[in-house]
Amino acid sequence: MSQHILPADPTSTGQGPKSDEWWRSAVVYQVYPRSFADSNGDGIGDLPGITAKLPYLRDLGIDAVWLSPFYPSPQADGGYDVADYRDVHPMYGTLTDAERLIGTAHDLGLRVFIDIVPNHTSDEHPWFQQALAAGPGSPERARYWFVDSDGGPPNNWPSEFGGPAWTQVPDGQWYLHLFDRKQPDLNWENPEVREMFLDTLRFWLDRGVDGFRIDVAHHLIKADGLPDFEGDWDDYVAGCLPTNTAPFADQDRVHEIYRDWRALLDSYPGERAMVAEAWVTPHERLAAYVRSDEFQQAFNFDFLRAAWDATDLRAQIAATLDANSAVGAPTTWVLSNHDVIRHATRLVRANPATAPWVLEAGEPTPDYATGLRRARAATTLMLALPGSAYLYQGEELGLPEVIDLPAHIRQDPAFVRADGQLLGRDGCRVPLPWEKHEVAFGFSPADKSWLPQPEVFGELAVDQQIGQPDSTLELYRTLLRVRRERELGSGALSLVDLGDDIVAVDVATSIGTTLVVVNLGDADWPIPADARVLVATCPDVSDRLPTDHAVWMA
Repeated sequence: MSQHILPADPTSTGQGPKSDEWWRSAVVYQVYPRSFADSNGDGIGDLPGITAKLPYLRDLGIDAVWLSPFYPSPQADGGYDVADYRDVHPMYGTLTDAERLIGTAHDLGLRVFIDIVPNHTSDEHPWFQQALAAGPGSPERARYWFVDSDGGPPNNWPSEFGGPAWTQVPDGQWYLHLFDRKQPDLNWENPEVREMFLDTLRFWLDRGVDGFRIDVAHHLIKADGLPDFEGDWDDYVAGCLPTNTAPFADQDRVHEIYRDWRALLDSYPGERAMVAEAWVTPHERLAAYVRSDEFQQAFNFDFLRAAWDATDLRAQIAATLDANSAVGAPTTWVLSNHDVIRHATRLVRANPATAPWVLEAGEPTPDYATGLRRARAATTLMLALPGSAYLYQGEELGLPEVIDLPAHIRQDPAFVRADGQLLGRDGCRVPLPWEKHEVAFGFSPADKSWLPQPEVFGELAVDQQIGQPDSTLELYRTLLRVRRERELGSGALSLVDLGDDIVAVDVATSIGTTLVVVNLGDADWPIPADARVLVATCPDVSDRLPTDHAVWMA
C-alpha cells in the first residue's frame, strides 16, 4: 500500500514483542459455566457440557478458556460467594469432571484459566461460620473484618451492590462486605488467609490449570484504621479519582501478595499465568499490577468503558500501551464480560458515558442493528491491537443484552439491593443458543434454562451462523485466523491520523504492516485503490467504508 494515506510522522506507541511467552498475545474466551451448555437437563450449564463444546472453541481460534467460578456456593452472587475453594458445586459436576475438562482442553491445544475469589468468602464458608460461633476477639474472627462500633456502621464505606458495606451480628459487632452481605471480606493482614490461598493455588496448579483470573484484585488490602472515604462516590465510580484515594482499594501493600503468588506460579512448569480484574485508574497505577514479578495480564477496563467516540478510543489505546510499555507488559483488551452490559447493546445506549455495569430500570432498548454494527467494528479494532484479548461467551454470536427479563426471575444481588432501580447483570448471563430448532435452543436437552432465552436468540444460534460468510460468528473466526497469521498480537503499533472521526492504527510485524481503520463518522471513508482488504465488517466492501464499520488492510 502506498504511504500517502499515512501521516509523515505517525504517533508511535511502541510495544514490539518482548518474548514468545504465550500469554503476551493470547486470545482467551470466558465461559460462564451456568449459561454455556447443560448436559443433564436441569436447565443449568455444567462442566460436562463445557467439555463437550470445547471443539467449538478450538475451531473458533482461541488460545485459552477462562471458567468463572464452579465451586460449592449458595449462589448469592452467581458463584462469586465461595463456600469451598477446592471442590466443585454438585450442579456443575464433580472434581473428576473438572480434571477431565482440563485434560480435554489440553488435548485440543487449549489452556485453562479458573477464577479465584480472594477478597471475600461466602457467609456459608466454614471459616465464617466458625467466626460467628467463636465470638468477639477470637482467632476465628480475625480472619475477617469484625469491628466494634456504637451507633451505626464503623465507617462510611459503601457496598458495590448498594447500601452500607457493614452488617451487624447479634453480639453487636459489625463485619465488612464490600459486596453483598453474604460475601464477608477476608482480612489479608492475617497470615492464615495468605497461606490458605497459596494452598488453593497449589491445589489447582497440581491439577493442571494454566492460570487464574483474580477477582477484584485491587480490594484485598484496606487502609490502616479503616478510615472514612472522603471522596465523591460518583466521581470515584466514574474513574475520575485515583483508585487508591479509596481506603478500601488499590492500596500499595496489595502488591506484596501478588509477588508471592507469582513466585509460586513460576515454580511450576508451562508458563502459568494470572490476569487481574482490577478496576484501577490512572493507567500508571494499573500498570503496577503487571510488573515483571506480579501479574502477567490485567484487564484494560478503561478501553472497555470508552465511549463510541474516536477521540476517546485513540486516547485510551495510546495511554494504556504507553503505561504498560514502561513496565515491559502487554495490554489486555476486553469489551464484554459477565459483569457488564454486552457491547452489542452498550455501544448504542442513549447515554454511552454511563458506567458499563449500570442498566437503569426503564432505560429504552437500544437499536440492535446499530449496536451490532458497532460491536463488530469495536471487536475488529480490539483484535488487531498488540497484546492479549478476552472474549465473553456469546459475543461471537452478536448477542445483545437481554433487558426485558421479568423482575421475579432476576437473581443478581445488585438488582435486589437497588430495589429494582438497577437491572443488574442477569441480562448478559442468559444461556447461549446453539441450535435454533431445538428445545432451549440447544442449551439443554430439556425445555428449560435457568434464565429465559428471548426469541431473537434462535436467529443468532450457532447453527444459524456457522458457515454463513456475513455472520458475526464467521467474522470472529476470520479475525482470529488472520490475527494469528499476521502475528498482530505481538506487533508494534502506531496511531495514524486519518481524520477526527476515524480510529486508525498501523500494526507492524515480521509478516508486514496491517492498517486497521474504524469509521465512527457520518460519511463513508474512501478505501485506497491499492489497498488489499484482509477482513471487513461489512459485506462486499470495495472502495468505501461505511459508518460504524471497520477494515483490516495490507
